[in-house]
Amino acid sequence: MSEINLSELNSAIAETVPDREAIVFRDRRVTYREFDIRTSQLANILISSGFGCYQERESLKDWQSGQDHVGLYLYNGNEYLEATVACYKSRAVPFNINFRYVDEELIYLLNNAQVKVLIYHSSLAERVTNIRDKIPTLSLLIQVNDEPKVSLLEGALDYEEVLSNSKNETPVLTYKPDDLYMIYTGGTTGMPKGVIWRQSDMLVAALGGRTSRGKVIDSLEEFQERAQRSYHRYLASPPFMHGAGSWVAMKALHSGSTVVIQSDVSRLNGDDIVDTCIREDVDALMIVGDAFGRPIADALSRKPRSMPSLKNIITGGAITTSNIKTQLLELLPHINIIDAAGSSETGTQAQHVSNKVLGAKTGEFTLQEGNAVLSSDMTSILDPGHEGLGWWAQTGHIPLGYLGDEEKTAKTFVTIDGVRYSVPGDRVCLLEDGTIELHGRDSVTINSGGEKIFVEEVEQALKHHPAVYDVVVTGRPSDRWGQEVVAVLQLRLGTKVSEASLLQECSNHISRYKYPKAFVFRDEIIRNPSGKADYRWAAAQASQHDVG
Repeated sequence: MSEINLSELNSAIAETVPDREAIVFRDRRVTYREFDIRTSQLANILISSGFGCYQERESLKDWQSGQDHVGLYLYNGNEYLEATVACYKSRAVPFNINFRYVDEELIYLLNNAQVKVLIYHSSLAERVTNIRDKIPTLSLLIQVNDEPKVSLLEGALDYEEVLSNSKNETPVLTYKPDDLYMIYTGGTTGMPKGVIWRQSDMLVAALGGRTSRGKVIDSLEEFQERAQRSYHRYLASPPFMHGAGSWVAMKALHSGSTVVIQSDVSRLNGDDIVDTCIREDVDALMIVGDAFGRPIADALSRKPRSMPSLKNIITGGAITTSNIKTQLLELLPHINIIDAAGSSETGTQAQHVSNKVLGAKTGEFTLQEGNAVLSSDMTSILDPGHEGLGWWAQTGHIPLGYLGDEEKTAKTFVTIDGVRYSVPGDRVCLLEDGTIELHGRDSVTINSGGEKIFVEEVEQALKHHPAVYDVVVTGRPSDRWGQEVVAVLQLRLGTKVSEASLLQECSNHISRYKYPKAFVFRDEIIRNPSGKADYRWAAAQASQHDVG
């Protein structure tokens, strides 16, 4: 069983390949030696400021944390990965923050996480100013200068000054395999929840702790040996605030490979991603479904370019349709497109490969070790060829639970015949040949362009509008986003409202990417007898509505 701490692993890799590039971002090239020094410098500041571990794991429940939490409110860049590893070196716990969140969402998330330290880009400083006094646990701000015109916030420390004034030595602490890894997710958990893992389990589940054949790597020496004989250049194009992006980046660092970051990190730029891959000889590109695949395909169609170094496109976090895969394979006939299925609650569960020989398919995976399909009541394991749909579950290296949420932890992590499973909510059918046919998440989450949107958040935002009597939000297929948000509304008698007014109300409560792409007006919202929304009815209304 792998029992490896992420801080110790990163130090071991730096010792093995010190002069190899760890990160390439714009004009900056950070070697593993430099990465090790910079992460130690930041870790030493965190430790000297009193942050780290204050209660060991063995005395805590699965949903509890005994370590200080550090929020990463950052765009992609070397600082994001440096801050992540620095937290591990200090025994603090980094967590992701969506840089699209508005004030109300940030306040909820940071208070839920009981954040102690916030590391943020200066271009986001205005939002930090708006919310800092509403986060009672927040005691240290560290500002990364990506916008020189923005002054350092009062009481904040400058990131580069912190590093230059700190000690270079690796901290001397007692690191443990059950030090925490935490990732915040929305989706099936409703409002954002922190999924907490033992670091050693997360390493195996998604951060490069297995060989290419699936064997768990049991020692630091094996990681070092792999780093010496194998090398890749990865570009994780999604924001590191998403598991899809950060997992691939950390997997690269844990194998002694190079993380390449595109220049334009505040928006999706297909040409920039393609050109960066070509310039830096990237051989593995990470995307999130059609929302990333389509702009890349469009960029190559507008301006055909050879990408000889690119071997694999890895896609996760949202569906990449067979149409987009086919288009990419026509443009880049030598590549593999690898679907990676999984979630924040399972890590990587399965993969499926498409290429010119095998063809382009979506939604089918092979049952792998640790996978199981559970019955609808979650009391038994289903055999291949079962009737109806089951729950896709994972056992083995799985999370401890949800931070601070005993009830949700008990519902998602179930025990059958003495074996603990993670059941995040995907409905599947296990076919006779062992193929898993994925039917989708059973919740009312909308996955739009890789962003998980919880419909109740959008409904609540719209209900603030004085003209809205009732509303149900649903998703419908979108060529660009995979799914798009549609609001079905019932207005108060005698009122009229413009779509611009509804969107303005949304802007007060939720991020722009959660806004409805269309509004459907009905005389009455149909609900179930219990008063719960009838989402099948809402989906039918959305599909019938002509937005053209």
